[in-house]
Amino acid sequence: MNKINRQFFLLSAFVLILLLSASIGNAQQKGFFGKFQFIPKPGDTLNYRFLSPQNFDPLKKYPVVLFLHGAGERGNDNEMQLSNGVKNFASPENYEKYQAFVVAPQCAEKYRWVETDWKLPSHIMPDTPSLYMAKTMKLLDSLCKLTYIDTNRIYITGLSMGGFGTWDAISRWPNKFAAAVPLCGGADTAKASLIKNIPLWVFHGALDKVVLTIRSRNMVAALKKAGGNPIYTEYPDLAHGIWAKTYANPKLYEWLFKQSKQ
Repeated sequence: MNKINRQFFLLSAFVLILLLSASIGNAQQKGFFGKFQFIPKPGDTLNYRFLSPQNFDPLKKYPVVLFLHGAGERGNDNEMQLSNGVKNFASPENYEKYQAFVVAPQCAEKYRWVETDWKLPSHIMPDTPSLYMAKTMKLLDSLCKLTYIDTNRIYITGLSMGGFGTWDAISRWPNKFAAAVPLCGGADTAKASLIKNIPLWVFHGALDKVVLTIRSRNMVAALKKAGGNPIYTEYPDLAHGIWAKTYANPKLYEWLFKQSKQ
């Protein structure tokens, strides 16, 4: 990298941090999920919603929860990604009890967090992350540069298409996340050894015909074979739509926010 490019990169990074700091301030004033755009370079935009901790103190350190929505919430309205599950993090009880930043990016129509067919009984992880997964990780990396982010407590969760995204993200960046909660998703079982040490709570419905239940069963089995110890919850009477029940479970939040890479 030559001197001019390096100076441009450093200036861009500084401006980006200022914009993220402003986002935090605005989100805190609203007390709800603020609406923002992440633009690492001209023409490259990622819509996201952002929840700041209650009584945010810049001298403290806070965890971050990255939430990946399902296929039905794709678009460019920066609204639909809040439709299922993520608002539970802002419920009066959780918002007061668990002080954290929650980031909910939106994947555009015709794109996926992982470029694979989720109806298949298995898949091989693509060599490179999808376009919107790459954008999301740039956003997360920028947040992690802020002094009040606890980089030992970065969590990720997602449902359906976002469940696939959750598995994909931890498989590509296993050292980044302190815990993961994939719902009705699937992953490449050959990657189990890479993520065996990440605390995982996996959820699926036994009657699921959209994403086959064996996707989670096989991944949990592969993790255990590799020496991991994931928690697995399978709902015997539910099909694909398990997120309402899962994200309403107070034990999930208690478990999640206890996890730390330290």
